[in-house]
Amino acid sequence: MEIAGEYAYVGREWVVETIVTRILGTVTTDRVHNHHNFAWRETHGGETLWVHRKGATPAFPGQRGFVGATMGETAVILRGVDNDKAAAALFSTVHGAGRVMSRTQALGRYRGWGKRRKQVAPGAVDFARWRAELKRRGIELRGGGADEAPECYKRLDAVLEAHAGTVEIEHRLRPVGVAMAGPDVYDPYKD
Repeated sequence: MEIAGEYAYVGREWVVETIVTRILGTVTTDRVHNHHNFAWRETHGGETLWVHRKGATPAFPGQRGFVGATMGETAVILRGVDNDKAAAALFSTVHGAGRVMSRTQALGRYRGWGKRRKQVAPGAVDFARWRAELKRRGIELRGGGADEAPECYKRLDAVLEAHAGTVEIEHRLRPVGVAMAGPDVYDPYKD
């Protein structure tokens, strides 16, 4: 597990370096990195435990974390706090807003791949409407698909409200650009 975590961290650093330096030609002014969907060996209440945070990330006192929202809403950088409520949550918080609609429900059902890909059942999301809405908000979208549209997710502020008292919001980050694989990219690991 530790080797897998280190591998994931190095991969993330490579992606950030490639995008920030080579593609955008700029430098980072701040970095926040936090694993999610990972297990750690930790001590809580005098007991050593394996803590698996599925859909969550650590938020130990003073530890900073990034929590993403949808492609059209503000994300946050937060910091863990030291109190009984945070300790009862094993110093954990969310790593994102959380889905309210499955990918299949959003996209519809398809058969085949590439030029042979055919839709066999319609999806619930009008992605062309979302592209227009994001453009209206001044957000540049490259790639993406109906399965990542804002209506597929909970509102981040409501999710964070459920964690009130366990974390402090340090910064709100308004998206100006979103880049993700498009519907024409095959990803066998997409959840």
